[in-house]
Amino acid sequence: AQELTSKYPGSTAISLDVEDDAALEAAVAAHDLTISLIPYTQHARVIMAAIKAKKHVVTTSYISPAMEELDAAAKEAGIVCMNEIGLDPGIDHLYALKIINEVHAEGGKIKSFESFCGGLPAPEASNNPLGYKFSWSARGVLLALRNNARYWQDGKLVEIEGKDLMDSARPIFIYPAFALVGYGNRDSSHYRQRYNIPHAETCVRGTMRYQGFPEFAKTLVNMGFLDDTPRSELSAASAGDLPWNRVTQQLLGQASATPEDLLAAIEAKIDTQDPELRKRIIHGIKWLGITSPSVPAVKRGSYLDVLCARLEELMMYGEGERDMIILQHKFEVENKDGSHNTRTSVTLMYGEPDGFQAMAKTVGVPCGIATQLILDGKLTTTGVIAPMTPEIYQPIMDLLPSEGINAVEETV
Repeated sequence: AQELTSKYPGSTAISLDVEDDAALEAAVAAHDLTISLIPYTQHARVIMAAIKAKKHVVTTSYISPAMEELDAAAKEAGIVCMNEIGLDPGIDHLYALKIINEVHAEGGKIKSFESFCGGLPAPEASNNPLGYKFSWSARGVLLALRNNARYWQDGKLVEIEGKDLMDSARPIFIYPAFALVGYGNRDSSHYRQRYNIPHAETCVRGTMRYQGFPEFAKTLVNMGFLDDTPRSELSAASAGDLPWNRVTQQLLGQASATPEDLLAAIEAKIDTQDPELRKRIIHGIKWLGITSPSVPAVKRGSYLDVLCARLEELMMYGEGERDMIILQHKFEVENKDGSHNTRTSVTLMYGEPDGFQAMAKTVGVPCGIATQLILDGKLTTTGVIAPMTPEIYQPIMDLLPSEGINAVEETV
């Protein structure tokens, strides 16, 4: 932290235990505004300290029930507690609401709304079997594979259990250069109300990955690698080295630990019947080294965390590699005169080699703009809020192009 702050005049690194209420309250009270980018489960604690000190707060996280409960107290304290102002959530809200409000102003209706966002390696850096690299917690990425999904599709409420999430992935067409697939991101059913699009027969917000990721990820799920139960044999305190083939043998309950027998057992866990995808998955398993007797496993306590350690060894961004974010909103519109058209909004951005990643910029810049607007007294809506109304989102959106962030819109 000290090395990082040394690059930015006026910044100071401190050590703070967020569960130490006195220390947290002192730090929050000493500043005009607190930007909270810590785990979302701790945001309510930060907001409570801000209410006590009558100081503003900005987060990039969804408003949780615990945060929402503090809305009245935040209003009484006269503070702005701005949330959901990163990329997803954040930029996605801004450009979605822009088009929705334009359609409504012209007397039209939104009949279908689909929004998919992906933080991915740039194509030239997607050089591993999953087509993915980590710019944040590997554990968080894997745990997201267990989330249920809920959305509206053709007038029907669709509910997908976490175990079936990868099976629900479908192709998402944006540009011919990208082979992308998407699947639902948690519960987006309430966005018909939140975005004021009651006529939308389809309403889904989802995650994008490169083709092949869902099938590979589902194989890891089927093998049992999302089990985060602590196990003594995987504990760092356990004696001796642990080769990866032994980890996989234990996980699968196999009598043999030879790579050949383990690969045969893994092949039985592959759901797809596409022969090329099956070959790709087996190649990926070999690449991971999880059937090898010569690759040592890092003992972290559970099958999930041992796998995370291996993925972090192999799938972090290398020197000079770029990441990419891609966000598409797709609207089916019924116009006032009864005619129909399709409107799309696409944000595509690449990271800078050895500079700021696209993910860092598209999360950080909207957050920074909102912070500046609050400090300048230009964004004054008090309470626990998100950028859902024009007086909140328009000033932020107006400043994004000057930071190199925009959306390309098309109507067909």
